[in-house]
Amino acid sequence: MTSSFRFAVLGCGRIAPKHADSLKKIDGVSLVACADRLPDRAKSYAEKNAIKAFDSLEELLSWGQFDVLSVCTPSGMHADHAVAAMNAGKHVVVEKPMALLLEDADRMIEASIRNQVRLFVVKQNRYNLPVLALRQALDEGRFGKLVLGTTRVRWCRDQKYYDQDEWRGTWAQDGGVFANQASHHIDLLEWCMGDVESVLAKTATHLVDIECEDTGLVILKFVSGALGLIEATTATRPKDLEGSLSILGERGSVEIAGFAVNEIRHFNFVDVRPEDVEVKNKFSSNPPSVYGFGHHNYYQNVVDTLRKKAEALVDGKEGRRSLELISAIYASAESGREVFLKKDSLGSRLGH
Repeated sequence: MTSSFRFAVLGCGRIAPKHADSLKKIDGVSLVACADRLPDRAKSYAEKNAIKAFDSLEELLSWGQFDVLSVCTPSGMHADHAVAAMNAGKHVVVEKPMALLLEDADRMIEASIRNQVRLFVVKQNRYNLPVLALRQALDEGRFGKLVLGTTRVRWCRDQKYYDQDEWRGTWAQDGGVFANQASHHIDLLEWCMGDVESVLAKTATHLVDIECEDTGLVILKFVSGALGLIEATTATRPKDLEGSLSILGERGSVEIAGFAVNEIRHFNFVDVRPEDVEVKNKFSSNPPSVYGFGHHNYYQNVVDTLRKKAEALVDGKEGRRSLELISAIYASAESGREVFLKKDSLGSRLGH
């Protein structure tokens, strides 16, 4: 008999509908409740999904008739909300980034272990079809020695976007383009290229009135000796331009382009295989609605893990890994020097 799980969503903002849509597609799963500090927003979300609405996490936990909490609140609140839920015996799915401070990430991981519940960090772009093709080629050793990895995020977020909520673009609750919009791409780059040894970052705020950066560049050196480059901005005008990832090795190169790492542009290897042409056709792009596309497959992995039929793709420790890199990026940008992840302090204004 298939185990069933009841989910609740905390935070009914921009990404929350994708969670609801994804959960509805999974057998043996039900969305039963939501909570938001804005009662009208919680009520609207509840009416659309025919579920119960609560005005706070405390009220939701007091009711308690659910198994898993999906945390979709501002990033700076993730740790407190996740820990409270895990202390109440609930499994937790938390949106990216899992936290803004490494000590908060550690607190979340510790709460998961202490309460014997699972902690999952949403990195749904790992399920983009082109990314799956790239990852398979990496796992098969087709690249040989890795040489260079790059990611580019050229998106548009105008002042109207940041003015939607008071927490957007703040150090305490959000961070800038690196902590928010580019966090998925940073995760993908590190997932493909391996652990990072050091970073050198430059940031600027050009076109919006926010505390944090809207533009930045990072040079990376990976533990393997390979180099990397991150280019990220929300100052592209008048609309989003691209979200891309390139991996270059001694025996092959792949570039995934498109608006959101969703289109294979190049898939070239020295050891050409007949199926490579089919890969280009099959994984040329995701379905038209890229935003939130991978959430369904991500949630399927969560449920399969809870049913002990799979291993978690991104648990708390894996989610912390990219947060450590983001922390190093901000530390470098503030200090103006190269920062070594395992040797230097990674403190910055992020999360404060």
